[in-house]
Amino acid sequence: MHIELGLIAATKLAFANAGAIATLSGNAVSLIKKPNLIVKTVLAGMFFTAFMQAFHMPVGASELHFIGTSIIYLFFGFLPTLFGFALGLLLQAIIFEPADMMHLGVNILSLSLPLIGAHMLYGKKFFNQKNPKKVSWSSIVRFDAIYYAGVITMVGFWLSIGNEPTPFYNWAIFAIAYLPLVLIEPILTYGALKLSNSSLGNSAWGKRFLSRFSVTNQLKIS
Repeated sequence: MHIELGLIAATKLAFANAGAIATLSGNAVSLIKKPNLIVKTVLAGMFFTAFMQAFHMPVGASELHFIGTSIIYLFFGFLPTLFGFALGLLLQAIIFEPADMMHLGVNILSLSLPLIGAHMLYGKKFFNQKNPKKVSWSSIVRFDAIYYAGVITMVGFWLSIGNEPTPFYNWAIFAIAYLPLVLIEPILTYGALKLSNSSLGNSAWGKRFLSRFSVTNQLKIS
């Protein structure tokens, strides 16, 4: 989901940075009110960074990454995932790609706005305390489909306001490349949830561990 450096004008980058700050600031109070979410945010950022570095390749007009959104979201929750993405992007820019600091706001918005949309439209049903939606492979596919459609749309938006026109087929190739991820990532996510539940969810200390460092105890896994 990275955009080539120099494609977006400095003034537009400034607006993107302001938008990213506003997005995070609007949710910061909820994070601060629950200090236990800080640890989950750090863990989310670490997993996100590991996933992003594990697989990435240039495709079409952008770059294909394994983001692991549904894994991080269902293990750590909405706010830790939102801020974990921002933390992970910052760490990657500092450690691996210093040039990405130029597009930090763009990249944060490319991941955070689709996450907010997927959470509000579908994901929050998993955490409904009265009647939680069952977590299954098919339900994770729906969540991922909403999320990655948002990421693809965000990339298309940045390309559309770039300094130079980007051929539509370049964006289309990038969009199609994400289809396998929408099918593969839910398999990995569902498998990880079932494994953690079977290996840690049957003992007292395991339940305490999951409750402290994840949100899987709030899920109804089918």
